[in-house]
Amino acid sequence: MGNRLPPIVGNWYTHRDKGAMFQVVALDEDAGTVEIQEFDGGLDELDLDEWRSLAVDRAEQPEDWGGPLDDLEPDEFGYTDMAGEDKAGSPLEAAITTWEQIVEDDDFDEPIH
Repeated sequence: MGNRLPPIVGNWYTHRDKGAMFQVVALDEDAGTVEIQEFDGGLDELDLDEWRSLAVDRAEQPEDWGGPLDDLEPDEFGYTDMAGEDKAGSPLEAAITTWEQIVEDDDFDEPIH
């Protein structure tokens, strides 16, 4: 059975037969190709006919969307380690630096030479 989903760059999909997730990372309509990256990091280029023959469904971006990106630090995902933080607080609240914290951390007492 064919696929009627359009390949949209940035969208995640899952193979119905394998269950493996992948993301469309490039689309060249002039050349008729779709480049996908499997969650484990493998890259593949398909022509549009191959894309249409795939049995895929749309998928939500995985929580750990950086699976293939081994060299990224956790704070590069847009969240930080919340250990010791109030679990009810949002990651955004934990990542915000207030002006009070900046002033507290700044050394205004040192003379300027």
